Amino acid sequence: MASLVTLLVLVIVAALVFDYINGFHDAANAIATVVSTGVLPIRTAVLIAGCLNFVGAITGTAVAKTIATGFADPAIVTQTVVLAALLGASTWNLITWYFGIPSSSSHALIGGLAGAVVAQAGFGAFKWSSLYQKVLVPLVASPTLGFFFALVFMITLLWIFRRTASKTVTRLSRGLQLVSASLMAFSHGSNDAQKAMGIITLALLAYGSAPGADTGILPAWVWPQGEKVPQWVILACATAIATGTMAGGKKIIKTMGTKIIRISPLQGFAAETAGTLTILSASYLGVPVSTTHCINACIMGVGASKRLSAVRWGVAGNIVVAWVLTLPISAVIAYGCLLGLKWAGFRG
Repeated sequence: MASLVTLLVLVIVAALVFDYINGFHDAANAIATVVSTGVLPIRTAVLIAGCLNFVGAITGTAVAKTIATGFADPAIVTQTVVLAALLGASTWNLITWYFGIPSSSSHALIGGLAGAVVAQAGFGAFKWSSLYQKVLVPLVASPTLGFFFALVFMITLLWIFRRTASKTVTRLSRGLQLVSASLMAFSHGSNDAQKAMGIITLALLAYGSAPGADTGILPAWVWPQGEKVPQWVILACATAIATGTMAGGKKIIKTMGTKIIRISPLQGFAAETAGTLTILSASYLGVPVSTTHCINACIMGVGASKRLSAVRWGVAGNIVVAWVLTLPISAVIAYGCLLGLKWAGFRG
């Protein structure tokens, strides 16, 4: 019994570590443009983004419920499966962070869960229809919508300010970008922090259905009540992602803020506004969309509004390759992690 509880605690710690990594890996999603345009210094930007990540994270749990029950039956998921999924996702996140590649933490986690579940119970144990509906369709739809929304919005802004002096536009757009960057940080927290909430809730549900498990060994408030994510899980995950965001992610900020295109404050405002609307819509619908994909596509969209050659398509192509590889590679890593954990004696 004690070993099962110990393993549960280990999984919760691993989930919070993943959430922290998610924060500093994806800090660029919220602040890359506001830093690259010089509107805010990076230290101020990450502090503001971290605080708004926390606020966004406590506003809902629709995405968390999708992660907890939407991809695998909690009855066949063990603590070791959840731990392997987290190890696979965190490993891929650290690899892409090291090389400054803005990949998706969301897709890394879902890929890790897929690999671990398949290793545990076979190919049919994972809900592939949910993967198609909740991940693969949004994988294409969300950045596409973000790209075109940013493109149209940027063209509209250029038309509105066509007769305004450039200095006036720059001064006004710097103020607007403070607002849009704050909203982007809020939306990032509203979607990304919920992934860790969902995986911890899945671990709690898996413990409750494990043979011989006794949920009475810990207070009643620890456990999910029906489909509700426990309040302590919400607060813990919100704190973890906010702290991680405050730690920053300078390599990815540089890639997103300068290597795709060199953006102006007005372009930054347009990209962040488009990204915010896309991500908040996904959070409302309970879709674990990639905030990284969305903001990258929006940055490309505002760049393309000037001319297609303004976007460094070679860098953009490398990012797209990382998008495609994230799901399968994190799945393979998690598959190997589960086999390794079982070999090491983890059976819970």
